[in-house]
Amino acid sequence: MNYILAIALLLSVSTAQLKTLQSSLDPSSISQLLAFYQLYPETEQGQKALSDAWKLMGQTNSAAIDFPQLDLQPLISLVNRQPLDQAPNLSAESLDLIDHISSHLHNRKLKGFYVWKKQDLFDLSSDEIDLARALLLYQFEDALSVRRYEATLDLMALQINARLKPSSTDEEKVRALNDFIFLEMRYRFPPHSIWSDDVDIYTFLPAVMDSRKGVCLGVSILYLSLAQRLNLPLEIITPPGHIYVRYKDKINIETTARGIHVPSKMYLGINTKTLHERTLKEVVGLAFINQAAVCWHRENYVEAVHLYEQALTYMPDDDLLKMFLGYNYLFTHQTAKGKDYLSQIAGKPMEGAVCAETIPQDYLDGKVDIEGIKAVFMSVDETRSSIEKKQIRLGKVLKRYPKFRDGWLHYAVTFLQLGRHEGGIEALEKYHALDPTNATIEYYLAQLKIMRFRPKDAWQHLHLAENITAAQNHYPDCLKQLRQSLRSIWPISE
Repeated sequence: MNYILAIALLLSVSTAQLKTLQSSLDPSSISQLLAFYQLYPETEQGQKALSDAWKLMGQTNSAAIDFPQLDLQPLISLVNRQPLDQAPNLSAESLDLIDHISSHLHNRKLKGFYVWKKQDLFDLSSDEIDLARALLLYQFEDALSVRRYEATLDLMALQINARLKPSSTDEEKVRALNDFIFLEMRYRFPPHSIWSDDVDIYTFLPAVMDSRKGVCLGVSILYLSLAQRLNLPLEIITPPGHIYVRYKDKINIETTARGIHVPSKMYLGINTKTLHERTLKEVVGLAFINQAAVCWHRENYVEAVHLYEQALTYMPDDDLLKMFLGYNYLFTHQTAKGKDYLSQIAGKPMEGAVCAETIPQDYLDGKVDIEGIKAVFMSVDETRSSIEKKQIRLGKVLKRYPKFRDGWLHYAVTFLQLGRHEGGIEALEKYHALDPTNATIEYYLAQLKIMRFRPKDAWQHLHLAENITAAQNHYPDCLKQLRQSLRSIWPISE
């Protein structure tokens, strides 16, 4: 790009040609207008481009700053650079300029924007948190690095704002955000083979911005950081193992699928009856949870505990976090602490869930030990050998602890992954015999027994699943669909 610009500067360009070039610019693109000005600063057309860019950035007087004395190329390339290109090293003067022209952005009204010490974040309410600042303070020790990434966010917000009108509705802001992030900047969900072992990398805001790739939490954080600058109120929703953002219970923004609207019912399941809404402060905690999950996966339990404890500062009442922290306390031989956290949630369904997690209660009742819990969370890859290794490990655990419910569930999963459905059914029936109150287990058994053409048994398990969920006023679509399928092969009178 620099080579082409250098050649263009050497060429003699007539006034007519300049007008033609000017007419080809996107009049709503700040970067194009500034690039044109940098090429032809002494011309009438160049000055007009500068004035137009200045107006798009919400300013009225371009004489307020002496642009000719400032190298605009770092600012232009900051937005135009390609994924994984090295970020331009913005000077303090450039950062001051961007801060000046961004002073009208809404996040400047937040107390969190003026916080530079992590400990000062704790006293802020969720409505006062500047999400990007909070997360970047944990990423960098020096303020200059924080300011450089915030400058990029500011320029992105200014560009989005340039395509909006003062009268634009929040819905129009959502569309403009989607167009910019997913179409113009082309942010994408990374391939599974890349992110599965390094989910934390694609959660961190700087890495997401540099690579233009992010998992659900990473891109949602970017989206929320820009929304705060545009005064766009969004809700944060966390179905199990996922996160997306929503506008006033009307527009769901699925950040792993280019911002499309996915109906809320698609996020519900047999064990998920309602969706959990989070605060911005909890989003900071969720970033630590994602990072801790990687440490847990790598069996670095000490670091996982440290990260979960940091998350607890931002979400002290979260039962899922208490469960994860409780397990990792056990793994680091802090048994009393582990039992304390698990006892707080044992037998208690998570937010929006139908049934409670069973491992905490089984551990407290002596139905499994720490090694058994580790076996359940043992990760597998796509190879048969890794699945068989986990199956063998779980089998040994179940010989010692035959009443370990989640042990039987995960043991069943290994059989199903290996294509051995009968083994899966036997393991799930062991669970059912221990506890017939888990709707998910009954649903799996119904499905598997249809596949093995045992419809009478399938009806029994379906009725159990329906009764369990109906008692919570929850009528999941998957059970309705299963009922229709079962009726077509084995109708019964009811």
